[in-house]
Amino acid sequence: MPAQLVWFIFFLPLASFAIISLFIRPFVKAESKVAGYITIVAIGAATVLSYWTLFTVIGAHEHQLEVAALPWLSIGGVFDFNVGLIIDSLTAVMLVVVSTVSFMVQIYSQGYMKGDTGYHRYYAWMSLFTMSMLGLVMANNLLFMFIFWEMVGLCSYLLIGFWFHRPSAANAAKKAFIVTRIGDFGFLAGILILFANTGTFDIAHLHEMAIGGLIGGSVLTWAAIGIFAGAVGKSAQFPLHVWLPDAMEGPTPVSALIHAATMVAAGVFLVARTLPLFVCSEPAVMTVAIIGGFTAIFAAAMGLVMNDIKRVVAYSTISQLGYMMLALGAAGLGVARGGDITIEAAKAAAAVGIFHLFNHAFFKALLFLGSGSVNHATGTFDMRLMGGLKKVMPWTYATFLIAAISLAGIWPFAGFWSKDEILAVALQDAPILFVLAIITVFMTAFYIFRVVFLTFGGEYRGGAQQDAGHGHEEHHHLHESPAVMVVPMVILAVFAIFSGFWNVTGGFASFMGEGETHGFWTGLFGIFTHPLPWISLVVAGAGIFLAYAIYSKKWLSAEKIGAMFKPLYTLFYNKYYMDVLYEDIIVRKFLMGGLFRLAQLFDTYIIDGIVNGFGKLAVATGRGVRHWQTGQLQLYGIFMGIGVIAIVIVVFIFG
Repeated sequence: MPAQLVWFIFFLPLASFAIISLFIRPFVKAESKVAGYITIVAIGAATVLSYWTLFTVIGAHEHQLEVAALPWLSIGGVFDFNVGLIIDSLTAVMLVVVSTVSFMVQIYSQGYMKGDTGYHRYYAWMSLFTMSMLGLVMANNLLFMFIFWEMVGLCSYLLIGFWFHRPSAANAAKKAFIVTRIGDFGFLAGILILFANTGTFDIAHLHEMAIGGLIGGSVLTWAAIGIFAGAVGKSAQFPLHVWLPDAMEGPTPVSALIHAATMVAAGVFLVARTLPLFVCSEPAVMTVAIIGGFTAIFAAAMGLVMNDIKRVVAYSTISQLGYMMLALGAAGLGVARGGDITIEAAKAAAAVGIFHLFNHAFFKALLFLGSGSVNHATGTFDMRLMGGLKKVMPWTYATFLIAAISLAGIWPFAGFWSKDEILAVALQDAPILFVLAIITVFMTAFYIFRVVFLTFGGEYRGGAQQDAGHGHEEHHHLHESPAVMVVPMVILAVFAIFSGFWNVTGGFASFMGEGETHGFWTGLFGIFTHPLPWISLVVAGAGIFLAYAIYSKKWLSAEKIGAMFKPLYTLFYNKYYMDVLYEDIIVRKFLMGGLFRLAQLFDTYIIDGIVNGFGKLAVATGRGVRHWQTGQLQLYGIFMGIGVIAIVIVVFIFG
């Protein structure tokens, strides 16, 4: 198959968007499912091509395909800009992640969005969203990437606010758009710094220049930090994490796609793609590691106390993205300090973080789809109103449990293999951050099994009926989700179990850049030869056991523990008061009540005052001159004579 076929991975979802927008939505009734079928076929075909690309790249020379670029813009022969694709190991992995998760989400959405009046609109935007992310991961230059980067942000705005008639959804969409724009400004600044100093947007050329020393010092550091700022916004890292929990206002399949394979993955991918730039600046790569490590434990703490099942999974996403950033930063730090910096070494350093992104996409998408499934049955996302669902929703329970075990990092599920690689990298290259990471392991296992025990264990507590005050009399409404929702969850559960096996003997690390694992994988049972995996398993097991003791067996009282640590509980539950800081203090008091108020006063009394003053002066002058217009010709003749005499005198004196 010719390499040019990879263009269809991008064009198929784009065609789906165009067909639905131009022909289906205006002319087909809302109850028709044709938009969903078109999207599923288009993204399904793109998924097949993505797997073909992956297998082709695995067997290709240097794990890369050559795809001819297309001319786009030429300015007087001085500047030529081509649109091209970079199809290497990183791209191939990301194509599989994005297309597979999106394909499963589109199938699941057929059941979840059934009967929604915005059905066609939903699938049009989902097609555009998938296309934007696929274009982003294939772009071979920063300008091309930035265009798709902004399109991903636009689509997230549209989908988070999909139910725009709800004020909470509209506000969440605006919040996501505005907060991520702050990071995007840094990304754009980084791109412009690089172009101003190199004259190119091409990623491969920029890598060569950085490694070769043609760009460096403060220029490279600030450019890399600018790029990382964009990643901080999209991947919801501290302090730009506040948009992501509120993004739960969108439909649950949207949350699964945003939080597993598209928008939040874009930031991690961006750092991985440009890691050869980061490793040439130790301050920049150290920044990535520190922000990632801090975000991991920072977000996990909030996940401990939330009662909304989707918000717990959302904070888990922020925490796991921090893990990935920690991995990229720590591994990059090892390369930066090693002395022999090469593009191959930098690409290999990205393997650990991308491997966790690869595994995380499947089990995190499954957790969100499982959350949507229980909401479909109970009518609520509040775990306090659930319970006992494993009896009536066995498929949802089994798949959700598999995803939870994988997230907790229990052997031999997928999350174990990538989580422990991150711990090994942190221990080797950033020991202080390793401590944060191992604490996060405990917290992660605790909060996700708190969800499992509250949602599926015990007895049913009434769901939406209880919330409305109707008691427990309508249990018969509980049911397993339809097959169109269950089957994608089962497929993702298979990935959540087995995707980690790719690197059991270092295959993934070798594919990404001839990298190496960290010495404790000699096969499926390699964990028995190194203490670190045992430490992480014991820590994760302790978190699971504590959740079991509190929420299943009730040996310990959650209320008493919350009262004992009330200051911390209050701090975590109020999200460290970051929303209060941003929305109440910075926006309402400082900006609206202070800076914007001063600007309004300046505009009203200075700018408008000057303009209005000139207008009043002109009117007053006109009124004064108007009295001279008497209509008496003799008077006009007198003034004309006086004028002529005055001119003669001036000419006589100064001539």
